Amino acid sequence: MAYSQNLQNLSVKPEGYHIQTRPEMMKYIPDSAKRILDVGCGQGLFGYQLKQKLSAEIWGIEIDKEASEIARTKIDKVLTGDLADLIDSLPDKYFDCVVFNDVLEHLADPFNALMLIKDKIAEDGIIVSSIPNVRYFYNLRDLLLKKQWKYEDAGILDKTHLRFFTQRSIVEMFNSLGYEIITIEGINPIRLWKFNLLNLLSLGYLSDTRYVQFACVVKPK
Repeated sequence: MAYSQNLQNLSVKPEGYHIQTRPEMMKYIPDSAKRILDVGCGQGLFGYQLKQKLSAEIWGIEIDKEASEIARTKIDKVLTGDLADLIDSLPDKYFDCVVFNDVLEHLADPFNALMLIKDKIAEDGIIVSSIPNVRYFYNLRDLLLKKQWKYEDAGILDKTHLRFFTQRSIVEMFNSLGYEIITIEGINPIRLWKFNLLNLLSLGYLSDTRYVQFACVVKPK
């Protein structure tokens, strides 16, 4: 196997882990997309919303068997298993949009995953991804002030995360793999006046720590 998600037992994940709808990511999916692949689709709710909005053909990949069975009732086609094992089951040059919503950090080798998926993207197709920000303010606070790097059942320090990213390393990853970055912007920001003051005093140095994740839209060069 070229790489593996190496996820821990997903049956012990917190309630709701596989049913996130991610409304903040909807705006990054182009209205023109008619064939969409949602990698790590969970129970298929995000794909279902896209299907209703765009009348698109929605495929999903999900490693958790129970979640994938539910997803099959909501979207057009679901493949169960690890992306590396399923890559040859996906049609070449087919998908207008491939979605990785908080998935790449679960992969032992996200670089290889992004290289392999290139062959499945249609001409002028894109990748849309949400990637957790390890420089998130509260994460930095816990590390620097509390000397704490505590893994949790969900969130930035999810126990099943194998890779960690900053805004800069996200840009470097996509650039190194031959992708052109169309959009990268923070999502799910801190709304706290004390943070705004601290960021002002640091002359904006902490601006990127405001966001839980970065939303990215890229296309192969």
